[in-house]
Amino acid sequence: MYKILEKQVLSDVTKLMVVAAPHVARNAKAGQFVIVIVDEQGERIPLTIADHDPVAGTVTLIFQEVGKSTIQMGTLNVGDGFYSVAGPLGHPTEIEEYGTVVCVAGGVGIAPMYPIARDLKRAGNRVIVIMGARTKELLFWEDKMAAVSDELIVCTDDGSYGRKSLVTEPLKEILTARPGEVVKVWAIGPTIMMKFVSWTTQPFNVPTIVSLNSIMIDGTGMCGGCRVAMTEGAKFVCVDGPEFDGHQVDWANLMSRVQYYRDEEQAAVEHWQQARDHVCNLDRVGITD
Repeated sequence: MYKILEKQVLSDVTKLMVVAAPHVARNAKAGQFVIVIVDEQGERIPLTIADHDPVAGTVTLIFQEVGKSTIQMGTLNVGDGFYSVAGPLGHPTEIEEYGTVVCVAGGVGIAPMYPIARDLKRAGNRVIVIMGARTKELLFWEDKMAAVSDELIVCTDDGSYGRKSLVTEPLKEILTARPGEVVKVWAIGPTIMMKFVSWTTQPFNVPTIVSLNSIMIDGTGMCGGCRVAMTEGAKFVCVDGPEFDGHQVDWANLMSRVQYYRDEEQAAVEHWQQARDHVCNLDRVGITD
C-alpha cells in the first residue's frame, strides 16, 4: 500500500497527490514516470513524476480525470493508498548547461515540466517558461514556475488570465526577435500543442524535445501500444522515451493513435460509474450486495 499523504484539488478535473514511495523518491530524475495501479483489479496508469522528495520519501503526482482509472484515483483521499507505484521508469531528461532554453507547458503538462525547468535552472541555464491552458481555472503552479525561471509567460486560450494566445505565439515571437539565442526547447502538453510547438521551432532549426507519455498503456514495452513512428524508424515511448525529438515525430500517425481507444475508454467510464451508483443505492437502502 502506497499511502496518500496529501491531496489538492487544482481544478474540477485536475488533482494533486503526494504519495509515500521511498524507493521511487530516492532514484527519480526529471522526465521520468511511474506506473500507478489503484487496486488489485486496476489497470496500469503511467504518470510523469511532478516532484519528489528523497528525504521524506514522497513523490508528487498530478493527473486529470479523463478515464475510468483516473476518475477512480480522484475519489481517493488522504489516508487511502495505491496498490502499486512502480518506478522510476523511462530515460530522464538530459540536463546540462545549454545557454538559453525555453520550456513550453500546456495544461496538465505544467506538472512534468516543473522539475525539468527547475533542473535546467540549477544547471546554469537561462530558462524561459511559457505556460498555458484553455482557461484560468486549469492553470496551476504559476508560483513554482516563476521561482525556477528567468522569464515567465502565462497564456490562456480564452484570455481569462495572462495573455490571450496559444503558447506557440510568444514562442515564435521570441525565436524571431532573438535569432540564435534559444538553443533548445522542451514542450509537454496535449499532443496537438506539442505538434505545433515542433512545427514552430523547425524553421528556426532549434532542437525541440517532446514528452509522449500520454500514449503509453502497459509502460514496460510488452504491449506495443505506445509505438511511435519517427523519421528514423519506430520507437516505443515507455522504453525508448518518454522524450523524443519533436522534429522527427510523425505527428499525423501519433494524433491518430492517441484517439484509437477513445470509445473503449468512454465505455469503461460509463460501466464504472453505473457500478458505483449501484453500490451507493444499495448502501442508501441498507442492502449489502
